[in-house]
Amino acid sequence: MKSVSPPVRAVTAAVVCVVVALAAALAVDSRLDRHWVLRGITLVLALCCAAVLWSDERRKLRAIVGFAGILMFGLVFPITSTTWSQPPEIKFALAVADDAKAAALKEVASAVSVAQVKAATEARGGAVGSLATERNPEIRGADSYPLIIRPRKDEGRPRVCLSFEHGLDAKIRSC
Repeated sequence: MKSVSPPVRAVTAAVVCVVVALAAALAVDSRLDRHWVLRGITLVLALCCAAVLWSDERRKLRAIVGFAGILMFGLVFPITSTTWSQPPEIKFALAVADDAKAAALKEVASAVSVAQVKAATEARGGAVGSLATERNPEIRGADSYPLIIRPRKDEGRPRVCLSFEHGLDAKIRSC
């Protein structure tokens, strides 16, 4: 039985990497920062490793490096970055955004107000704004967007920044 030619291996690996990268990117909630730059760089590196497999040289080390690169940049990195994209504070902020949007729609408002976000955050046991400390007594992120959302009232971290673009479209990112 004849082995698969290097160009066929390379094209197959490249197609698999693109499919995995797209599936991993689309699996993340659209309100979150999807780390497009990081995902793009890993896809380019995976495609470069697929190009290494394109050559017809019979060096085993070159094939091992190509396969290892495709495995890491084409599968492991996209899947782990998708799996780790929703820590508890992000899930809390997503729930707050949903509650605030529902409150705005119930009031027939065209935009989510800061008061609605504060009410939704407090109803879930969290707080809006940075935690006042001796070192930094000023509370930031409590009066205008982007708001600092904390899942626990008594802890300054972890926290997430929440803003609403175009009235009802939430954007969540790390602060």
